[in-house]
Amino acid sequence: MATTRTKFDDIDSYIASFPEETRALLEQVRSTISKAAPEAKETINYGMPTFTLNGNLVHFAAFKNHIGFYPASKTVFEKFKDELKIYKQSGKGTVQFPYDKPVPLELIKKIAKLRAIENNKKIIDSQRRKRFLHETIY
Repeated sequence: MATTRTKFDDIDSYIASFPEETRALLEQVRSTISKAAPEAKETINYGMPTFTLNGNLVHFAAFKNHIGFYPASKTVFEKFKDELKIYKQSGKGTVQFPYDKPVPLELIKKIAKLRAIENNKKIIDSQRRKRFLHETIY
């Protein structure tokens, strides 16, 4: 099993470092995110599998007793608070999906879609600000 000190070049090598049962769950999470945000790119950030789209979209990682999911958005925790309340969370935006319960793939899908909308909106808002400043100055 991988340790937090192991460096990985890509998500495939990260997932391959885990036992078969964990690999299957990680692949399900990966596939769910990929289908929910097909324009997102895969990478490793902070030593974890990460999807990016105009910035970090979501991260996920395997641990001894759970899969950690990091949506990187306060909005996610507000919008999905009822669905997330059954899972252990940290104040830093982590949700823990324990291995003794099914991974909530439908919830992960909804979160990934919301995060894609949020990140795309940031880019659109940034472009509007730039255009406004340009028009105001010139």
